[in-house]
Amino acid sequence: MQSKATTVDQYLSEVPYERQEAINKLRKVILKNLPKGFKEGMSYGNMGYFVPHSIYPAGYHCNPKDPLPFAGIASQKNSINFYHMGIYTDPKQLKWFTDEYAKTGLGKLDMGKSCMRVKKPENIPFALIGELCSKITVEKWIAMYEKNLKR
Repeated sequence: MQSKATTVDQYLSEVPYERQEAINKLRKVILKNLPKGFKEGMSYGNMGYFVPHSIYPAGYHCNPKDPLPFAGIASQKNSINFYHMGIYTDPKQLKWFTDEYAKTGLGKLDMGKSCMRVKKPENIPFALIGELCSKITVEKWIAMYEKNLKR
């Protein structure tokens, strides 16, 4: 479910009450750990973290008017979703994340290619997501993106 919100604050005000604490905490963890250069804003109807055009003028290949996406948070009908393009493009990052998630004791990981879905807000691995967000700098993300784009 994509929001029509145009700002993060507007998006947050639309989040169901029972998810607001978890989503605000997840946002704070991401912002605290995200390397310098990434920006927060609305992206594809959800909260997004991306490389702005001021750093990467080419933008996203699917729509160059959009900045290069990196991560995101979405409040969906049945889950809170966290998206991270680094685990989609880098098998080593994916393995590290899934191995570390298994150690959390939070149960089975519900994950797509870049999307982790969490049905219960109390099962969000905040510290692990923070650590994941800290692992890839803007420069490293651009290099990974361009390498995968050329394939």
